[in-house]
Amino acid sequence: MNFSVCIDAVFKGTEPPAEAQTGRGSPPDTECIENCKKTGVQAFEFWAWWDRDLDTIKRTAQKANLKIAAMCTKFISLTDPAQREEYKKGLRDSLQAAAALDCGILISQTGDDTGEERRLQHKSIVDGLKECVPILEKTGVTLAIEPLNTLIDHKGYYLWQSSEAFQIIDEVNSPCVKVLYDIYHQQIMEGNIVNTITANIEKICHFHAAGLPGRAELQNGELNYPFVFSQIQKAGYKGYVGLEYFPKLDPLEALGFLTVS
Repeated sequence: MNFSVCIDAVFKGTEPPAEAQTGRGSPPDTECIENCKKTGVQAFEFWAWWDRDLDTIKRTAQKANLKIAAMCTKFISLTDPAQREEYKKGLRDSLQAAAALDCGILISQTGDDTGEERRLQHKSIVDGLKECVPILEKTGVTLAIEPLNTLIDHKGYYLWQSSEAFQIIDEVNSPCVKVLYDIYHQQIMEGNIVNTITANIEKICHFHAAGLPGRAELQNGELNYPFVFSQIQKAGYKGYVGLEYFPKLDPLEALGFLTVS
């Protein structure tokens, strides 16, 4: 299994649930990347790129021989058609950053529920993504839309059903647009994790994982992650699983559980 560490969550503890707060300061990106190397993972990822020193990140990643697996495009709504041009501009800017870092996946949230009929918001997402396809086709980067849980972490967010996410991928009908399947979020909202993943593996380009309840280490919680990962591999998945959790233990110690799998 190919793992990627989300440095914003695992090492920086950015926006953790209250129960996962550790009181650590926020280390610089260079230290986080060097710590990733110590764990034996092959890659790392992060959220926002626009407030970071990308040159330093690139140099540090190259020195550590680590791949940058994913990062986010700008957080602009796809559910609101009035924001579509702004979304596409943010995507173009993000693609330039991705090219500079040799990053092949941009993570996109869809935006909050606007209160409009869901069929209209669904159509806005599909139409917006279709307009993004010609932009993406010139780059080789995959845009990954992400369903999130609305019960705990992202109240008011539009896209929470994996089935709707996969339907959007079918309607957009481009290999440039796929799903980021976050196991933590979908266990909260739906369960039936392995069956859903294996039935839709060709539409998934990236995974995220965290233990639950609590969004902490994967080895403590209700999911048998080694089994889940074995089934993802068996289904033929070759990409990365992003470890996106807020550790209660020492981060390096906690990562050792799965990176040796």
